[in-house]
Amino acid sequence: MAFDPNKFFFTRAVNGWCNRLLGAVTEGELADQPAEYASHRTTRDYICNTLGTSAWGMVFPVLTIVVTQLAGVELAGMFSLAFVTGSLLMILANYGVRTYQISDLDEAHSFSDYQLNRWLTCAAMLVVGWIYCFIRGYAGEMFTISMGVYVYKMVDGLADVYEGRLQQKDKLYLAGISQAFRSVLVLVVFSVVLFITRSVSVSCIAMAIAAGVSFIVLTLPLAIWETPTSARASFDSVVALFKQCAPLFVALFLYSLIDNMPKFVMEGVLSYDNQLYYNVLYFPAMGILLTAQLIYKPMLVKMAAVWADPEKRKRFDMIIVVIVAVIVGITVVMALIMGWIGITVMSFLYGVNFEQFRGLVFIMLAAGGVTACIDFLYQVVTVLRQQRTVTKLYLITFGFSLFVPILLVNFTGLPGAVIGYLIVMCILLVLLVWEYGKVRMALAERDKQAAAAHATRVVGRVVSTEDASRASLSRRLRRVAHISHAAPVSLSRGRPPFAGRPAARPQLPPQSSPRTPRSLLLLTR
Repeated sequence: MAFDPNKFFFTRAVNGWCNRLLGAVTEGELADQPAEYASHRTTRDYICNTLGTSAWGMVFPVLTIVVTQLAGVELAGMFSLAFVTGSLLMILANYGVRTYQISDLDEAHSFSDYQLNRWLTCAAMLVVGWIYCFIRGYAGEMFTISMGVYVYKMVDGLADVYEGRLQQKDKLYLAGISQAFRSVLVLVVFSVVLFITRSVSVSCIAMAIAAGVSFIVLTLPLAIWETPTSARASFDSVVALFKQCAPLFVALFLYSLIDNMPKFVMEGVLSYDNQLYYNVLYFPAMGILLTAQLIYKPMLVKMAAVWADPEKRKRFDMIIVVIVAVIVGITVVMALIMGWIGITVMSFLYGVNFEQFRGLVFIMLAAGGVTACIDFLYQVVTVLRQQRTVTKLYLITFGFSLFVPILLVNFTGLPGAVIGYLIVMCILLVLLVWEYGKVRMALAERDKQAAAAHATRVVGRVVSTEDASRASLSRRLRRVAHISHAAPVSLSRGRPPFAGRPAARPQLPPQSSPRTPRSLLLLTR
């Protein structure tokens, strides 16, 4: 029996997409293709987005392993530094717009506005990257490696706005497929080219080209075909978008700069192989952060609902304590795993003896736990809608990051970079805890004032009701007195007040009538 590849779902999906793409190009109707994929696929969204995010997150660690094994430690260090710098520049490309875009359900800004914004920021990213290479004096292989990585990260940032459009229209699974395809293609192309050529520079160029091809053949058509046609871009709207997202961009850029400052300091003092050692030590710490995010990020909506109820504020504080305890537990478990088998596995994967860095591994894991707490507290402050107060804390910490790593790296080398990273992160954590305490007390005081004002209004309404009741009773009494004075009854002896007419005999009330038995009165009552 002949083998039929169309029996497999993956093969059918690829063939169908290729036919659709080629048909649209041949007919010249790229923008007029009808949507074929449904929205509101929650399970598919979760699975595909997890796959895309995981594949994207594994690109850096896996590529460092490949470069170390095929090109050596020195070139792996150069590649690691270029990738770190590219990731920092990618924040400029993204400009903090993704979350704002996917929450813009009423489309206050058109998709064309978002596209124009992203193309401008991506162009700025490449310009800044080239200027950075010129300032650092990169030439030859380091310049080629850096620019290849920067172009790849630029395509990553450009694709993000189109994948955000898919998520905005509730087709997140398509965005996950796009991200996963691009990441896997980059991994495969880079590894194959490096295996054949043994040139990291050529491999970085091939990686950038592969990312661009994936964007053209998958990401861009998906966003155009599977979402409604957008209105034209507006200059005023694009400017407003830059202004609205500027605070978040500044905060993210400052934090990333603080996080990577030891790596930049090492470049001017230590050899490039130390970049590899530092990043390999950092990967388990990053695992603590990612694991903690998987736990607390799904709870953020619930935490916002708890905070919205003033009677549940103590429960909100308890959730924070529990999550911090969980982060401490994750850090302890990761330390046990690394002490048992993790260091041995790292040494095998990278071909480097990391046993010599055992003490630094545990210091970096402690820094990873601190970083996870920092990220969680930032999310908490965002839930409280006080995220603008965090920017000044980042500025203060950035000042410390300028001289603490420099002093320690110049004195002790790689250990100084790791210890300096832990010190700077602890400073930021202390500042965040202090700021959260201030925000929390201020909000608690505001709640007390609101409760007191509410109680005052309630008491005022009660007093007003009682005063109104008294006034109504007084009016009724005055009316009765007025009626009584208008028709007086004389009870004195002698003649009645009107001659010729006998005085009217007063009528007794029924319950006072001597003819009504008491038992009957009780029954009538």
